[in-house]
Amino acid sequence: MPDTYLPPNIASYLNKRAAGDPWRIDPAPSRTFSGAVVIPSLAESVNIPQTLESLSRNPAELLERFLILIVVNQRADVSDAETADNRETLRMLPLWKQQYRLHNLFWVDASTSGNELPPKQGVGLARKIGLDLTLPLLDFNRGDPLLICLDADTVVQPDYLAAITGHFAASSAGGATIPYRHRPAGDPAGQSAIDRYELFLRLYVFGLAHAGSPYAFHTVGSAMACTASAYVASGGMNSRLAGEDFYFLQQLHKTSGVVQLTGTVVHPSPRSSHRVPFGTGRAVGDMLADGEQRLLFYQPVVFSIVGEWLACVRGNIEAESASLLESSSEISPVLHQFLEQSGFAASWDNLKKNNRDSASLLTAFHGWFDAFRTMRLIHELSYRIYPRIPPKEAIIPMFEYTGTICSDTTMGGQLELLRKIQGNNG
Repeated sequence: MPDTYLPPNIASYLNKRAAGDPWRIDPAPSRTFSGAVVIPSLAESVNIPQTLESLSRNPAELLERFLILIVVNQRADVSDAETADNRETLRMLPLWKQQYRLHNLFWVDASTSGNELPPKQGVGLARKIGLDLTLPLLDFNRGDPLLICLDADTVVQPDYLAAITGHFAASSAGGATIPYRHRPAGDPAGQSAIDRYELFLRLYVFGLAHAGSPYAFHTVGSAMACTASAYVASGGMNSRLAGEDFYFLQQLHKTSGVVQLTGTVVHPSPRSSHRVPFGTGRAVGDMLADGEQRLLFYQPVVFSIVGEWLACVRGNIEAESASLLESSSEISPVLHQFLEQSGFAASWDNLKKNNRDSASLLTAFHGWFDAFRTMRLIHELSYRIYPRIPPKEAIIPMFEYTGTICSDTTMGGQLELLRKIQGNNG
């Protein structure tokens, strides 16, 4: 490993929180980099070549600056087929490195005996291993290096690295989401399922945006990036089996800010999968197995309630907790009960005591009423009084609620409109 300068915050993180033995990067890099692209891989030998080929079409001068790291991972309890696939991936990686002329391609063996992930771990820990192992290999003498998360079944565009580096050169936020668009499925049923799922994701973020939530950004694991200093300030990647992207971006927003960049689009796979308890693959697989009624949409009114609550706090930032709770009961009895059960009164009093000016108090409030609490409230409203509904009953009312004009009544047309609105129409 090269002898590099590490700022105190990076060194402290590595000492206290980094993923440790037995994992290491192969072959051992002999130089430093301006950034890293970290790609977890579990039984992806068929898909990785397409991902690597897409990366190789980025400009050579940018590829020279980035370490590309594949974390081949599994737990001890995976199937024999997945074990064999991972073994094939490790065998092929040196050949792919030559084939795609990716001189900065490296890998981590987190799959063979003695190197496997611990029980009940998965993609979150795999991402963390890769991101943590790259930190000592970054060049901190020339600015704040970049950490980029990608997946082994996701294709990028030739403008991928340029858009990311250009964004962070101008952005004051330490985190970024990258526009995404799922690739076409291989059959009509699969296409209908992935369209419905992406539409569900987009309508949720669309509703949050019009509610005024600062967490109105997509949380897609293959489409996020941050600076190294923002990464350690957030505490690093969490090791959740699923949802690691949601919680990582939530924490990243609280500590360094998250904005969506422009200029490129990543293209995740539309395939089904049951490796994790929720997410794209699980949702698509469930719909293909049991019908599209498995994925119902939130009623627009739940986002209206969230918006009224956020506006209430914004407009009454000096109010006492009792007054805000009284106002919440006028917005929705379910909201009022949710806030009481969440300990809002004591939390608000504590926030007021520690934040003397309105701006810092509002920021602290959004740290408390974060993406997770927002989602919990939406779930509670849906469970208690506004049950989820088919998309045809949710989409047009949502457009009407937000004042959005949509003349296309097809799911594909509505999805394209949301992609355009959200800057994901590449």
